[in-house]
Amino acid sequence: MSDGRGAAPGLRQVAALAGVSHQTVSRVINGHEGVRPATRERVLRAIEELNYRPNSAARALATKRSSRIGVVVDSAIKFGPNATLRAVEESAREVGYAVSSVTVAEDRTLSARSAVDHLLSQGIDALCIIAPRASSVDLLETHAGRLPTLAVTSARDLGMLTASVDQRRGAELAVEHLVAVGHSAILHLAGPLDWLDARGRERGWRAALEAADIDARPPGLGDWTADSGFAYARDEFDPRDGTAIFCANDQMALGVLHGLSVRGIRVPDDVSIVGFDDLPEARHFRPALTTVRQDFETLGLRAVETLIAAVEGGSPAQRTVIEPELIVRESTSEPPQF
Repeated sequence: MSDGRGAAPGLRQVAALAGVSHQTVSRVINGHEGVRPATRERVLRAIEELNYRPNSAARALATKRSSRIGVVVDSAIKFGPNATLRAVEESAREVGYAVSSVTVAEDRTLSARSAVDHLLSQGIDALCIIAPRASSVDLLETHAGRLPTLAVTSARDLGMLTASVDQRRGAELAVEHLVAVGHSAILHLAGPLDWLDARGRERGWRAALEAADIDARPPGLGDWTADSGFAYARDEFDPRDGTAIFCANDQMALGVLHGLSVRGIRVPDDVSIVGFDDLPEARHFRPALTTVRQDFETLGLRAVETLIAAVEGGSPAQRTVIEPELIVRESTSEPPQF
């Protein structure tokens, strides 16, 4: 609806229809307390009738806030960072915040520091860094304190807000499951150990083996891709060394399944396989993949809630940890009996 001259309705038109001052309308829009319920209801009805949409630029001038979260994503082509970004965007949108994101590519053509500076120039209220690599930690420490900053990372003691799925616990769940079904020789195909999540999963694997009084062999090293999993299974894996392999992500587990099949090694009859992430396709692998599920939706929600609480002067928890979940499917069973 317009004011008769083709212009969109403004705050004063809403005020006139509701019979209140434009300052009262502004207080209702911005959620201020101290407005009587009946008055608030009249204003909301007028907003709906006029189809009024507050001008975000004007609101930013009035509140000194942009209602915008800046997000730096390190390696967005990887499943975890990309899924986390989508979850942050959806959670922010539901509470009226916009998200501006910048991706730092694998080749580092755009540095993480430049990405942060670009977002700061847009007048963001808070900064979220989806930072899976240890090489990003110095960036986090440099910008912490300039405005509310949260790192989606499993690293501890960064001196800033963090949120993550418990990577170590996820790996422990995977190994505990394998031990429970009878395995005592459990290998690990790790991700790149510059990635903090890869480190957490490797530590969880070691901790669970130690708790079960099982010696840990040196892990294999992959690069998160199915190709690296395939190469490991085809060229490096010795069936005499282990009856189970815990892979640091589902893509590498897929490659391992392929590499073992090329060699005539059956899963799970000869070797059990566990992945990490629970890709949407993991249940369609053959055999369907036992894996560790990360709740990215809850992770995004908690990250946004924490940042907004910090923006609005609250006291959010310094560290938020989401519990992982083990999903048992057909790729694991008892070890072969010789």
